Amino acid sequence: MSELVLYIGNKNYSSWSFRPWFALRALEIEFTEKLVPFDMAAGNPAFAEFSPTNKVPVLEHGHLRVWESLAIMEYLNDLFYTKHVWPHEHDNRAHARAISCEMLSGFSALQSECPMNMRREPAPLDVSEAAKRDVRRIEDIWRECLERHGGPFLFGQLTAADAMFAPVVNRFDIYRLSEDPAALSYMDHIKSLPAWKEWEAAGRAESWIVEEDEV
Repeated sequence: MSELVLYIGNKNYSSWSFRPWFALRALEIEFTEKLVPFDMAAGNPAFAEFSPTNKVPVLEHGHLRVWESLAIMEYLNDLFYTKHVWPHEHDNRAHARAISCEMLSGFSALQSECPMNMRREPAPLDVSEAAKRDVRRIEDIWRECLERHGGPFLFGQLTAADAMFAPVVNRFDIYRLSEDPAALSYMDHIKSLPAWKEWEAAGRAESWIVEEDEV
């Protein structure tokens, strides 16, 4: 099998890069990381060399390139079915995909007001009512999944759904957005994983600053 290559942006800020990287590392799928940093609001012109959208992440596999985090998850599931990238049970798989699509297309207030930032020291942030609604909805999603499947991850064992929500764990943590016991317990489990700790340490060590993401 050809080598998997994942192009990503800054580990401190790039939430969409974090999602497939986290899935690959946590599920122990071998890949090569290629980090192309951005220190400007518009990204980096060098992204055009490997990305048709001039954005990251992009997964390269031989002659094939797959962009968009959720599409990358689907491709990984096709390649590594035994890794349980998605739950094997069809009803759980459908549920996991539904909440992942909701993460992909929703929660715009939370994402715009509360950028992912691995270096930020935790401190409360005053957010809009729209962002608070996003927080409550995510808490409901997490609580329902954890109660139904018994934890410690959304579908019992770690899947792509956890990877899709991993940047939210950072947001909830550094901006002190949730006091829900189920959410806090889930966040602790995610943050305890070696994959999380590796990404977080690398993000904290970066020198690039994107002013608009420093909230």
